[in-house]
Amino acid sequence: MTLSVAATPPPFDPELGAALAAVAETNPPPLTADLIPALRADSPMVRATEEELRRDGRFTVEERLVPGLDGDPDISLLICRPTAPKGVLGCVYHTHGGGMIIGDNRTGVPDMLDWAEEFDLVVVSVEYRLAPETPHPGPVHDCYAGLLWTAGHADELGFDPDRLLVAGGSAGGGLAAALALMARDRGGPALRGQVLICPMLDDRNDTPSAIQMAGLGVWDRTANDTGWTALLGDARGGPDVSPYAAPARATDLSGLPPAFIDVGSAETFRDEDVAYATRIWQAGGVAELHVWPGAFHGFDGMVPQAALSQEAKAARVRWLRRLLDA
Repeated sequence: MTLSVAATPPPFDPELGAALAAVAETNPPPLTADLIPALRADSPMVRATEEELRRDGRFTVEERLVPGLDGDPDISLLICRPTAPKGVLGCVYHTHGGGMIIGDNRTGVPDMLDWAEEFDLVVVSVEYRLAPETPHPGPVHDCYAGLLWTAGHADELGFDPDRLLVAGGSAGGGLAAALALMARDRGGPALRGQVLICPMLDDRNDTPSAIQMAGLGVWDRTANDTGWTALLGDARGGPDVSPYAAPARATDLSGLPPAFIDVGSAETFRDEDVAYATRIWQAGGVAELHVWPGAFHGFDGMVPQAALSQEAKAARVRWLRRLLDA
């Protein structure tokens, strides 16, 4: 498919576009590798406090060091458990976003706690090592080691291992997809489902939406190149990239747990995420796909009260209810 670099991008949703314009003056310059230290020092990602995690005593909160994979360093898991569950507990294993270069295991957890309150879930969020200091396979190995520990300690954590799912947004969505592939290929753990929120899946960074949205919105093509290059170095975009690094590289998407995938129509990841859902269906799998019209990357976190953000969050809850009630 040939696409002109001058192709007109889709318009932003009016409500979201107005919010994006309002913060445009404070947006950082295009993210290049030399700016990673500054981004970490002044991260736009919100880190939940202990008080926010405890939610007035409705959750207990602990950090647990667990063994890394195959001799890798120990990793830290943030574990939030409901103090007064209403029924049988499940577990959501969370991989945070941040383009593989920023974030920690408290990033994005409040959304997981919303689900935990709705569905009686233990939340386990993994602190994986970041690129470029730790390139692939370090980050996904950390995530898989934490998943293995979590599944193996279901009794101790108090959840039913048949109700274990993985979830993440952006880079964390890509890592969650990779975990589903690894669990399938390595014989477990069994997963109830995978929630992939605007997932970062394809290191090639050459889809029509990546080209169309260059320089626009949040996490554009330049930032995406920076994140993938931090993870993969000179291998990025080449012929030998592992599907556990970039799940879009997987040649076989059969045998995966049911997937929820959503993405904005006005963001870099649109086409790779649509393609991933399509290929799951083509392999005989189960996926629910939402493409939110006029939404930019991370819109529901940046503008949570927008009508489209509320609808996106509600759609995830509806899917989780169907998944966990099945």
